[in-house]
Amino acid sequence: MKANLPSEEVRRLAALREYNALDTPPEQAFDDLTLLAAQICGTPIALVSLVDGERQWFKSKQGLATPDMPRDMAFCAHAILSPDKVLEVTDASLDPRFADNPLVTSDPHFRFYAGAPLVTSDGYALGSLCVIDYTPRKLSPEQLIALRALGRQVIAQLELNRQARKLLDEAVERERAEALLNEQYTQLLHSKKETDVLLTRAERLRASLLSLVEDERRAGKKLRESEERFRELAENINEVFWITDPTMHELHYVSPAYEKIWGRSCASLYASPRQWIEMIHPEDVARVLEAISNISFSGGFEITYRILRPDKAVRWIYDKGFPVLSAERKVHRIVGTAEDITEQKTLEDQFRQAQKMESIGQLAGGIAHDFNNILGAIMGNLYLAKLEASDNTEVLNYLGEIDKASERARHLVKQILAFSRQNKPERKPVNLNEVVQEALKLLRASIPATIRIQTELTETPAVLADATAIHQVIMNLGVNAWHAMRDEPGVLKVEAIVMEVDEDYAKSRPELHAGPYVRLSVNDTGRGMDAATLEHIFEPFFTTKPVGEGTGLGLAVVHGIMKSHEGGIFVHSQPGQGTTFYLHFPVLKTELIASSIESKPIPAGHGEHIMVVDDEEPLARAAEKMLKRLGYVVTTQTIAFEAIAAFRNDPGQFDLVLIDLTMPHMDGATLGTQLLRIKPGIPIIITTGNSGQLTMEKLRMLGFKELLPKPSTAQALGEAVHRALYPLPPSEP
Repeated sequence: MKANLPSEEVRRLAALREYNALDTPPEQAFDDLTLLAAQICGTPIALVSLVDGERQWFKSKQGLATPDMPRDMAFCAHAILSPDKVLEVTDASLDPRFADNPLVTSDPHFRFYAGAPLVTSDGYALGSLCVIDYTPRKLSPEQLIALRALGRQVIAQLELNRQARKLLDEAVERERAEALLNEQYTQLLHSKKETDVLLTRAERLRASLLSLVEDERRAGKKLRESEERFRELAENINEVFWITDPTMHELHYVSPAYEKIWGRSCASLYASPRQWIEMIHPEDVARVLEAISNISFSGGFEITYRILRPDKAVRWIYDKGFPVLSAERKVHRIVGTAEDITEQKTLEDQFRQAQKMESIGQLAGGIAHDFNNILGAIMGNLYLAKLEASDNTEVLNYLGEIDKASERARHLVKQILAFSRQNKPERKPVNLNEVVQEALKLLRASIPATIRIQTELTETPAVLADATAIHQVIMNLGVNAWHAMRDEPGVLKVEAIVMEVDEDYAKSRPELHAGPYVRLSVNDTGRGMDAATLEHIFEPFFTTKPVGEGTGLGLAVVHGIMKSHEGGIFVHSQPGQGTTFYLHFPVLKTELIASSIESKPIPAGHGEHIMVVDDEEPLARAAEKMLKRLGYVVTTQTIAFEAIAAFRNDPGQFDLVLIDLTMPHMDGATLGTQLLRIKPGIPIIITTGNSGQLTMEKLRMLGFKELLPKPSTAQALGEAVHRALYPLPPSEP
């Protein structure tokens, strides 16, 4: 969209002509300002743009080769319409003024623009100091302030140039006057009249010289004001702005932000510039020195390194430096900015850690699926073996031991899935003691034998909890306790009691309310924590562990889990006396209904025809044999496409289909959907060793009847098949 003309365009153009800046050679002063603008705003392009009648011409440019552009395409033509504010276009492709601009729709594909108008003392906007990027973005308030300040510096430099030209013109006029004076001097001897004229001209020349001296004084004052504005800008940005000689032995300037980031005074750095090198992490020094030494050839450097503060803290620095060339094209100064990016690096590390944990979880889920298939075949054949050996006591004893080992293996897989969070979080009534004991078994295998684990778990009522989340709480607290005791053998003690929180106690603990709680305490005999550390332990990214050993998220996660369980977590610790975490879980108003210990008979079939589809042949055969024992007719398939062909050949003969979820070439859900298209309404049971985010609600939306976890017992298999074949009628409202 073409920009409107300013209301006083004729006078604005006249003001632009007065500065005589168009089509003039490059000047270092303007190039320094665009360089600084690009550095502060972090953009690849920065321009001093002057908007003429039919074009915009660039007095200085960083990152752009063309000297000018048509005014119809110029972003700056819009910027001069509002001289009192910065024009910021965060995404040009979404702005109706620029969406069809060739600079946006084709090369160079500009997306971001911010321009500070260059406003004269009379209020005319000659152009703008602008920064441009190829990707959408937004400047911070500090960067906008800095851009305006640099824009004022551009106008000040234009004004200085105009004053300098004026002084030069007057100096030329003075030389002409002196030449004329010398020429006419000889004539003074012959004519008094001519002498009087010459004296008059001499007086005028004297007045001109006095005016020239006054103009020089004013120009010096403006130069000092310009320097003051530059210092105000450099000293109020968060980044460190620095200027040094090429050898780094002489420091010309460093902004006050150095004291905040490096933890040392600017005065100490002026006194000893090599102190900057001494504070770089030993592992990064060689890399930084190499980047500096190559600046003459590389044209600048961008480098990330670590520094060691006097308080032993490690900070990450992103440093950018550029050479400033002399008239002989030699590097006589280096300027740059340094930014503290520690928080950004921490977030990147946490993201990589999260990706690694996600990969571990996916690996655990895959292993669990395969292991559950193996267990399914073992448990199915074990059930059949028990039936065959019903009269042989010795064999039954052996089979009983195998049964116990299979149950332990199934329990271990369940713990691995819980720890890797492959199962969907779900709060339900649980016996907290049982969940804690499961987690401690996994923790025992994860920490050294020098750490003894003790438990005192009194009988407790049910609580509403997500077992997977409680596993994570125990693991996080247990690993933290191990780290606190790693220097010597120690004891990790876990206790569970029932306690009544009264009104007075609840007032002192806003997270709790009056009523019964199960209190779980986790105590270690480690080195403990002081009061200052205790104030921050639940804050994200806070850690007292060495670099590379702690994420700073463990206790923050524990705190979040307890909050989601409507409970509370409190800690008591003193240096040298260990640490105890107290976890409070509200008691359910109704107790868990104890499951009957009496075995129920397995529902039998009546000759119904069942198709079993599982790519693991031993598992398919075991299911076939168990179902035949229960009175069903069974057809097994190990390839999904063959199962579809057999089903399509005579769909009426089948009463139910049992399908494994994870199979090659076609997953169980897709296969089940295909079979429902052939015979709508046929009961389908999905079996899986790793349900992940799969829920019964999702299955029912697809038309399936049951979700049967692997490995399944004959009891669970028989009941699931019976429920699918003979569903209970809906209850009366």
